[in-house]
Amino acid sequence: MIKKNKKYLGIVMIVFSLLVIGNVFSQSTSWPSFNVCCEKTNEGAWCQNTLDVNCDLSVDPNTNSAFRTTPTSCDSTSFCKPGCCIDTAEGLCMENTPQKVCEISAGTWMDDSECNVPQCSLGCCLMGDQASYVTLTRCKKLSGFYGLETNFKRNIKDETNCILLAHLQDKGACVYEFENMKTCKFGTRAECLGTNKTQNRNITSQATFHKDYLCSADILATDCGPTTDTKCIDGKDEVYFIDSCGNPTNIYDATKTYDKKPSYWQKIVPKAQSCKFGDSKGNAGSKSCGNCEYFKGSICSGNEGKATYGDNICQDINCYDTENGNDYKNGESWCVDQGPVGKGRDLVGSRHMRHICINGEEIIEPCADFRNEICIENELVTTGGNFVEAACRPNRWMDCLSQDEEDDCLNTDKRDCFWILGAQFTGTTATEVIESLEGASQSTGKIKIVKNKGICFPHFPAGLKHWEDGESKNLCSLASTKETVIYEKGLINSKKKCSENCEVLTSGWASKMNNVCTSLGDCGAYTNIAGRFTDKGVELKQQGNKKVITGLLENIRANTG
Repeated sequence: MIKKNKKYLGIVMIVFSLLVIGNVFSQSTSWPSFNVCCEKTNEGAWCQNTLDVNCDLSVDPNTNSAFRTTPTSCDSTSFCKPGCCIDTAEGLCMENTPQKVCEISAGTWMDDSECNVPQCSLGCCLMGDQASYVTLTRCKKLSGFYGLETNFKRNIKDETNCILLAHLQDKGACVYEFENMKTCKFGTRAECLGTNKTQNRNITSQATFHKDYLCSADILATDCGPTTDTKCIDGKDEVYFIDSCGNPTNIYDATKTYDKKPSYWQKIVPKAQSCKFGDSKGNAGSKSCGNCEYFKGSICSGNEGKATYGDNICQDINCYDTENGNDYKNGESWCVDQGPVGKGRDLVGSRHMRHICINGEEIIEPCADFRNEICIENELVTTGGNFVEAACRPNRWMDCLSQDEEDDCLNTDKRDCFWILGAQFTGTTATEVIESLEGASQSTGKIKIVKNKGICFPHFPAGLKHWEDGESKNLCSLASTKETVIYEKGLINSKKKCSENCEVLTSGWASKMNNVCTSLGDCGAYTNIAGRFTDKGVELKQQGNKKVITGLLENIRANTG
């Protein structure tokens, strides 16, 4: 009986196995679950292997053509091929990402599905005293977020060594024996590890590092003790106490000498916890506190006899009573003019100037000569008060005379021009005049006074080389004009009387034309940077003979300052 049961059980198991195998075979020979690669499906998914009825055949707004469908696997297409997608905005590398998916995500796609590219290689990213084992792309993102330069070490191959590398920048006391005397040097862990007795016979013990401790700490029992001396340290803003070995300790605070505050000489005290942190003037000139701050206008500087202890204080590095009579913060820059500027009023021979306050000194930086550059100034509103910044930039005057419409003339995004109403070109176009300045034939175009008309002129006229005929003559000649005045005869022996265009005989008309002339450049009658008024650039002739109109030069002089 037992044997029969075993045989029956074996038959059942065989039959069951055959049924299972038959079922698997049936599934493998059924119709496939996909027959195309859809660039986009009707449900909004990208790069899917599916049936063609599921494909979105609408127009792609980015390409203005229909979304693509290909009778093959997405892995074999050009648009859905998997690769490496680099998201520079987040600093991420994503493997096996279809090209189309990467592109619509504003990523950079590379033909390597496993991201074996330099941008995605792992390494040690150092950020101050912190470290992270990430890709180069991620390191750039993190460094930018904290406002630091990218410091990426490709040669570090694991996270453990990366973290150890960050600790090498820890600061503290390095204690060792020098000629059998226990001494100390303040610095980084890396510097301490480099203090090796095998390299210096006078060092008689292995150095040990004590993070965050000062060499003057009582617990270390070294020969470095507290003092009341101070020093400035390269790369630091503040005044520091020093110990008897010359090591820096904490920020100078006259209320915390060792006899008054022994605890101040044991471990590092952060800047934010030191005396008068956040002072609006960076403790400039303070006798008792050395917590200087460069961005608030102070820095450590030697000044014997000014501090309660030591010979260093927070020196005021702002600028006072500058050339224009104003005071400026360290780092501020501003424009200084040699006379009126803008609307064609720049003095003959003038040049735009940029002034900068650097460590208490007023530095002058001229913009490009002949007014090829102008100085622009802007005032920024910050938590620490307003901050003035200035810069020299190109003078965009060259196409002003080509503008026929006032709106185009005053488009400050493209040019530096202003509109004069009551003047009009006659003859040659302004474009031809500009070309003539570059070596073409002389212009014959003219300008005349016409009501309800206007011309676009340079806001800051170009400086001209008056000793050369070419450029100066071509440009200034635009404001030369010939006018016809009509006279009528009266009765016998009576004088002729002007009947038409009589305005051109007045000093007012001549003054208007001179304003047009000076707006073109260093032309006409005007004042130079030396304060000297010259009228050689303007001349009035009547029937070919030079004529002087009463009050003409006085009128022009008054209008030009």
